[in-house]
Amino acid sequence: MTNYDADWAAAQKAKRAWMADHSLYRNEDEHASCGVGLVVSIDGKPSRKVVENGIEALKAVWHRGAVDADGKTGDGAGIHVQIPVPFFYDQIRRTGHEPRKGELIAVGQVFLPRTDFGAQETCRTIVESEVLRMGYYTHGWRHVPVEVDCLGEKANATRPEIEQILISNSKGVSEETFERELYVIRRRIEKAASSAGINELYIASLSCRSIIYKGMMLAEQVAVFYPDLRDERFESAFAIYHQRYSTNTFPQWWLAQPFRMLAHNGEINTLKGNVNWMKSHEIRMTSATFGNMAEDIKPIVPSGSSDSAALDAVFEMLVRAGRNAPMAKTMMVPESWSQQAKELPQAWRDMYSYCNSVMEPWDGPAALAMTDGRWVCAGLDRNGLRPMRYVVTGDGLLIAGSEAGMVPIDESTVREKGALGPGQILAVDMTEGQLFHDTEIKNKLAASQPFGSWVKKINELDDALAKVTERPLFTGAELRKRQIAAGYSVEELEQILAPMAEDGKEPLASMGDDTPSAVLSNKYRPLSHYFRQNFSQVTNPPIDSLREYRVMSLKTRFGNLKNVLDESSAQTEILVLDSPFVGNAQWQEMTRQFNANLVEIDCTFDLSDDAAALQSGLERIRSEAEDAVRSGAGHLVLTDHHSGPEKVAMPMILATSAVHSHLTRKGLRTFTSLNVRSAECVDPHYFAVIIGAGATVVNAYLAEDSLADRIERGLLEGSLTEIVSRYRNAIDQGLLKIMAKMGISVISSYRGGLNFEAVGLSRAMCAEYFPGLISRISGIGVSGVQKKTTAIHTKGWGSTDTILPIGGFYKSRRSGETHAWEAQSMHMMQAACSKASYDLWKQYSARMQANPPIHLRDLLAIKPLGAPVLLDEVESITSIRKRFVTPGMSLGALSPEAHKTLNVAMNRIGAKSDSGEGGEDPAHFHPEANGDNPSAKIKQVASGRFGVTAEYLNQCEELEIKVAQGAKPGEGGQLPGMKVTDLIARLRHSTKGVTLISPPPHHDIYSIEDLAQLIYDLKQINPRCKVTVKLVAASGVGTIAAGVAKAEADVILISGHNGGTGASPATSIKFAGLPWEMGLTEAHQVLAMNNLRDRITLRTDGGLRTGRDIVMAAMMGAEEYGIGTAALIAMGCIMVRQCQSNTCPVGVCTQNEDLRAKFTGSAEKVVNLITYYAQEVREILASIGARSLDDIIGRADLLSQVSRGADHLDDLDLNPLLITVDGADKIVYNRNRARNSVPDTLDAEIVRDADRFLKEGEKMQLSYAVQNTHRSVGTRISSHIVQNFGMRNTLQQDHLTVKLSGSAGQALGAFAAPGLKLEVSGDANDYVGKGLSGGTIIVRPPMSSPLIAADNTIIGNTVLYGATDGYLFAAGRAGERFAVRNSGAKVVVEGCGSNGCEYMTGGVAVVLGSIGANFGAGMTGGMAYLYDPQGQAMDMLNMETLVSCAVTVPHWEDQLKGLISAHSAESGSQKAADILQRWDLEKQHFVQICPKEMLVHLPHPLSIEPASIPAE
Repeated sequence: MTNYDADWAAAQKAKRAWMADHSLYRNEDEHASCGVGLVVSIDGKPSRKVVENGIEALKAVWHRGAVDADGKTGDGAGIHVQIPVPFFYDQIRRTGHEPRKGELIAVGQVFLPRTDFGAQETCRTIVESEVLRMGYYTHGWRHVPVEVDCLGEKANATRPEIEQILISNSKGVSEETFERELYVIRRRIEKAASSAGINELYIASLSCRSIIYKGMMLAEQVAVFYPDLRDERFESAFAIYHQRYSTNTFPQWWLAQPFRMLAHNGEINTLKGNVNWMKSHEIRMTSATFGNMAEDIKPIVPSGSSDSAALDAVFEMLVRAGRNAPMAKTMMVPESWSQQAKELPQAWRDMYSYCNSVMEPWDGPAALAMTDGRWVCAGLDRNGLRPMRYVVTGDGLLIAGSEAGMVPIDESTVREKGALGPGQILAVDMTEGQLFHDTEIKNKLAASQPFGSWVKKINELDDALAKVTERPLFTGAELRKRQIAAGYSVEELEQILAPMAEDGKEPLASMGDDTPSAVLSNKYRPLSHYFRQNFSQVTNPPIDSLREYRVMSLKTRFGNLKNVLDESSAQTEILVLDSPFVGNAQWQEMTRQFNANLVEIDCTFDLSDDAAALQSGLERIRSEAEDAVRSGAGHLVLTDHHSGPEKVAMPMILATSAVHSHLTRKGLRTFTSLNVRSAECVDPHYFAVIIGAGATVVNAYLAEDSLADRIERGLLEGSLTEIVSRYRNAIDQGLLKIMAKMGISVISSYRGGLNFEAVGLSRAMCAEYFPGLISRISGIGVSGVQKKTTAIHTKGWGSTDTILPIGGFYKSRRSGETHAWEAQSMHMMQAACSKASYDLWKQYSARMQANPPIHLRDLLAIKPLGAPVLLDEVESITSIRKRFVTPGMSLGALSPEAHKTLNVAMNRIGAKSDSGEGGEDPAHFHPEANGDNPSAKIKQVASGRFGVTAEYLNQCEELEIKVAQGAKPGEGGQLPGMKVTDLIARLRHSTKGVTLISPPPHHDIYSIEDLAQLIYDLKQINPRCKVTVKLVAASGVGTIAAGVAKAEADVILISGHNGGTGASPATSIKFAGLPWEMGLTEAHQVLAMNNLRDRITLRTDGGLRTGRDIVMAAMMGAEEYGIGTAALIAMGCIMVRQCQSNTCPVGVCTQNEDLRAKFTGSAEKVVNLITYYAQEVREILASIGARSLDDIIGRADLLSQVSRGADHLDDLDLNPLLITVDGADKIVYNRNRARNSVPDTLDAEIVRDADRFLKEGEKMQLSYAVQNTHRSVGTRISSHIVQNFGMRNTLQQDHLTVKLSGSAGQALGAFAAPGLKLEVSGDANDYVGKGLSGGTIIVRPPMSSPLIAADNTIIGNTVLYGATDGYLFAAGRAGERFAVRNSGAKVVVEGCGSNGCEYMTGGVAVVLGSIGANFGAGMTGGMAYLYDPQGQAMDMLNMETLVSCAVTVPHWEDQLKGLISAHSAESGSQKAADILQRWDLEKQHFVQICPKEMLVHLPHPLSIEPASIPAE
């Protein structure tokens, strides 16, 4: 038994520090998410009930946090309340002093080192001396009483000594000044402690207004641990509370929230950029309020802060400098305004435009609860990606939080129930005793300063730049030389540049990436190829930049940015562009418009033998840039167009980052703009990297010249100006996509953030020129880059023949880049599988190993475990084969024949196949006549939720949640209409020939606690299956895996970046995600470090081509192996790479009947393939002396790095892949263990009580009280209904009626089956009717409620996500993303938030109230009716795919009236009754919305006139 004490804590700390240095784990990767909320008395009077409600609410969000294995250590919880002065006066009297009643009292809540008494004394001295130095009096220390029994062992081992220092305002200054000086005191104490080398001192709060009690306990234990909170004298006018869910299992007390001013649930995606820009802003930060103390508060963001702590630090600084809380929130987390021209008032847009000129937004999902001592506010991020429900009670309290029903209230006196929408604020001014709603507070803020006249100074350049005529810079022979010197190839011009110029879109590709990483390649690869794009998975969602373009912004600002703390018109003296892409002639015009001096810096170096030429060149441009800025240059130009025979162009990414990082270090970056002209720049990825490195705008002059050259040769139609504008569109779309992948919507916070991971760049170079860039596999440095650059330069300028190389990076060419799958080896493998010849397989395997290094694993060799053993002693082929999986390839990407062949083959050998995301034919759920089983053992649940019904979920052994896809992580997919056949339309519950869209995120996984909820739902609907989570390898995937393990997943699949049939933008396939070697090792290491490894089975896939690859994957920690592409090749795939066009010549990836007839695959071939893998694994095991795969799993110490390929590969450092975690030898790998269990919900009672219904089919009615901790009500009983009666049953709609009263928890009625009816009297939280499969759900206010139902929110966000059938009637408003991806449910609600009916493909939605912005984005099926008496709905629609008209045809009128009547009858809706009473008058107030693609499929026309005009 481990002894948890101070020594254990110290050892853990040391272990983590060692891991951070040597392994793939990094501290910065930790994520946290949570439940958050506030209770405030609107009149601002303190009372005991506020504190009690806060403590109650904490008890009701426990399921949003996570618990350690010991069952008692939480991830952190806390509460922030006002200081109850009488309580502390009594504490002072106890010390024998008499409190000074005329003076304000301040309390500091201090965490001190507990075991090191010397350090503890030092800390006390530091605190006291700083207070005295500022001239205040201290009453001494108070030991805070705590009850440690309720803590877990780990939390107790790391517990600090908790004390309070009591301070009196002996100077008699005002409250504001006292608070500000206490802030300065706190910053001084923190600096003094760190210079004394004490890291354990932490001040939770130091204020004369409020105090924070927090720690590493479970949420319900906060008031148990701190008896102070239970004292009757403890009164407050507000309470902000927070419960944390972290991916980390090592408890750190100070990371618990709330922080000093705010509690934050979410994730700041732009953190790296924001913190970098903050460093530059600091030098300017002077403020009349701080005077000469301004230096004491810098750096503003303490090092080692989590994203929430950084947000809090900046927020606090803004408030202390004189802004109020609502304004500080508006500056840091503004709503999206630049594209939302129609809805927002001009005054608001002026205010946001001003905020944009002052500061970069902090972007990412966020629900915020904050206070500055006077104001208490709740707020949401610009995308509304976190829930925030609120209620105003009869006794004058505002209660807001992540869920409805956290605090029990008296329903009969309640005044209002609502939910915050994207970018909204709710604020209470406690001094005035007033509650401000979103519109009121924003009007007040917008009127507080003359923003309108200030923003007139902003110079918008777009109109001026739109008028110019484009001209090339270089032509003819010189152009050709420059192209070769910049590394261009015919392929890049034909396959990448030309399609962007012709269609204005990025080109698509498919079948993954089988070329070497840039560092392993023996061809020239531009520096951008070493950068891999970051993307978000699980802890925050990617954004759909196409369907949700309104929240995306490429607005680029130039010029000298002023002091953030000021409020004046000087801050708007800037220039603004709508996109960072600038053409050649536009460049000339732009530089004419500049309002300050411009200095051009030549980024070339001399061609010479000097090995340090590039290094000294970089030093030169750095000092030139610094001198220029110091002498007043407001604009710098970095350019490589001066290169020539004797001058070599620097890689512009390196030059830009060198200058940007140097200016940031010197604090000069905000004084100037960095404008870059680059020859290498062609594709969106290069633009993204160079902007991430710090560029303000980019001019890709050589790409433009190449386009001009193509026009001249008649290869492109149109003028250069038109073509460049199309090219610009393609680049803009690509940039938005790359930002949206990681959940960033504003380019100003992406710029300079280096949101990439480098693979194969040396750590020294990254530390110097790319600070903050992660490079865990160290490789070539500046001199290596110089060699490569000089070599390509001489090829262009030095040789006489100027012929562009052909290329071969995207498709295999003889002279081009190596591809692992080339024709010869594919042919050999196909022959081996069809002739059943193991000898041919051995030849294929040998040929694969003879390739030059393509993957990191090709530089590793296997060490023997011991002396070789006889083959017969090794684990059998039958047993090894069971570890294989064919990964999820959907019926839609694959032809039905190929899809079924894989299932049959894998079932024959006891392995598993995966259905993919397109559903599965119910006919396959029963074995065929010959005994073959065509049903996949793993069923996938992806973001499109196609075909995910209660029945589908019950027909499997494992459910896989596909969070991301290897070929295009962070992106959605679409199945073009031409591929949607009758069969696919039936399986996916849609219409033949209509496009189907998978959104980029799962709309019910915006954070780690949401994923835990989905896992909970799936374990409820299928009581037998295990749950897998599919992640894509990326930096930080290990900590995400730890969070997923804490969410009770059973299997984690780490996918490599090179996967798949998926058709996606070429740059995504090539530059997003990491090789599985890095992701798998990191996941294995971090899970082992956190003692979670034995709860999880690890699986990997992505280019496993031979038995040797399988053995290496096992040594890196994988227990199961996915074989995707190889299985397709065995069935006949020949890598034509045109899966996206439905023209597969061998019938594998097509829905075309004629081509499907050419399919030659068979189950035997696939069985042979898996058998040969297993046989080769068996031979390798025998040769190294292992008797089974279990002997070598996780034994990375059996791998060693070898010298292969080019010389510079010896610089690669693969050691982080090869370490073993302390204690890893004790891990037990058991793939057959039972699934991780989840707690029961209310359904356990329902199933017991409904016994007669389940056995005899009797009609029953049951009734229960429900609260928000009862989640997924109705899901387990639906599982029983499907098993007993089937999905297509003959039960009545209300055969089993369950009546519930209260606030239902998340996922009410998820996957509810036909025959079940749920009636809630009260309200419900997020995900109502998720995956509804035929059941009926009714939600209505309680009878006693005085509210007007139609004006108040009754159900949460993301309602009916992926529903396929059934009814939902809700008497009240729904939240954001109502009916997203609905494909069959019929629903009536009385209003909804933003993004309603997004991606809908079936069913009918009736909204009897106002709607939010962007309604119907990506909607391709189904029908919607909006009640719109005021005529406001049209502005809110996204008309890209829709037509709208009045309801005139009797068929549709009957459908509408029928649903409204049902709604009135079921939910007792007053609004529905009123409409029906005046039907003839009211029916003309309805707008009917139908997708354009559906017009040809409708049974009746939309209108009676001969032709309706489509709305454009």
